[in-house]
Amino acid sequence: MASNIRSGLKNILESIGDQAAFFSSFIKNIFKSGFEWNEFGRQCYTIGYRSFGIVALTGFVLGFVLTLQSLPTLKQFGASGFVPSMVSISVVREIGPVITALICAGKVASSIGAELGSMKVTEQIDSMEVSGANPVQYLVVTKILACFLMIPLLTMVADGMAFIGGFAGINATSSMSAILYFRKSFDGLDFSDLFPAVIKTFFFGLTIGFVGCYKGFNSNKGTASVGLAANSAVVTASVWIIVIDAIAVQLTSMLVYN
Repeated sequence: MASNIRSGLKNILESIGDQAAFFSSFIKNIFKSGFEWNEFGRQCYTIGYRSFGIVALTGFVLGFVLTLQSLPTLKQFGASGFVPSMVSISVVREIGPVITALICAGKVASSIGAELGSMKVTEQIDSMEVSGANPVQYLVVTKILACFLMIPLLTMVADGMAFIGGFAGINATSSMSAILYFRKSFDGLDFSDLFPAVIKTFFFGLTIGFVGCYKGFNSNKGTASVGLAANSAVVTASVWIIVIDAIAVQLTSMLVYN
C-alpha cells in the first residue's frame, strides 16, 4: 500500500512538473518573433463566433427560467419589483460566467484536445518540429490566447441574452415595459459586481485553452488516446473552472463586498 501511495504521489508530482514546463513554454513563445496572427484570427473565429449560438441560447434560457422560478416566491412577499435586479446580479456575478465557461469547456476544450491529439497520433507535430516550425507557437499560443480573449466576450453575450430572457419571462406572467425592466436591471448592478466577474472569465479562458492544449499535446500514441484526450480535457477544465470560481468568490467576498 505504501508503494502504491509513493507511486501515485510520484505521478502527481511528475504531472505538475510537466504542466509547469508546458506553461513556461507557452509564456516564452508568446514573446517570440513571428507571431501567427492569421492562425490567431482563425482560432478567435472558431472559438468565438462558432460558439455564439449555443452561448446566446443558453443565456436567454437562463434568464427566462430564473425569472419564472423567482417571480412566484417574491410575489408572496410583495417584492416582485426586485426580480429584474435579482436576476441581473445573479447572472452577472455567478451564473453567466460559470455556465458559459462550462459550455466552452465542453465545446472548446474537447475540440482542442481532439485536434492536437490527432495531430500527435499522426505525427504531424513531430513533422513540424523536424521541418523547423515551432508547433508550440503555432498550435498552443494561438489557441490559448484566443480562449483568453473570447471567453470573456462570450460571457458578455450570455449576460446580455439573460437580461432579454428575463424580460421575456417577466412578461410571460405579468406586464412590465422594456424601459422599466432594463432600468431596474442595471440599477441593481455596481462596479463591484462587474469587475470581479469579468476578471475571473479571463482565468476561465486561460484554463480552458491551456488544459485542452496540454491534454492534446501530450496524448499517447494510438487512436484511442484522441478520445481520451478530449474527454480528459473536458473533465479537467470543468473541475478547474469550479475551483477557480470558488477561490474567486471567496476573495471577492473578503476584498470587495466587505
